[in-house]
Amino acid sequence: MTDLAALYQTDYVQWTQRNADLLRAGRFKELDIEHLLEELSDMSKSDRRELHSRLLVLIAHLLKWQFQYQTLNERWREFKGDSWRSTIIEQRQRLAILLRKSPGLKSALDDTIADAYPDAVVVAHKETCLPLTSFPTVCPYLTEQLLDDAFYPDSTPAHNCVDS
Repeated sequence: MTDLAALYQTDYVQWTQRNADLLRAGRFKELDIEHLLEELSDMSKSDRRELHSRLLVLIAHLLKWQFQYQTLNERWREFKGDSWRSTIIEQRQRLAILLRKSPGLKSALDDTIADAYPDAVVVAHKETCLPLTSFPTVCPYLTEQLLDDAFYPDSTPAHNCVDS
């Protein structure tokens, strides 16, 4: 085991600084390639997990908005979906930040939406008690709609304050 590989096990911050110094100096043969590859792979996996998680929550709330909002609003006139709207706004904002900081994730959006959708349906089903068959079998929202602050599906306007 090289000194740099050993440093990875004992002082991660120093290991990262040392590898950065070696990269800047062009001393590529001295890099801890094995651990650098592992770290880069883990970073990508972490970003993809976050993308999946945020899309799952966003889609589940949009499904609840589309398939349950009107019923609850008719039952309880004071129901405005404020907590759902807050969650939708927060997830869209966090997705925008994630995609800005990791623009390479944009190429994974469509696949991640398709992957997250069945899980979002299960969440919406459990939270609304609506039958699973109430929800479409594939995501009814376009990628652009999911990321659009003004988009709220098939129900009363969202009364949000989107800047035009």
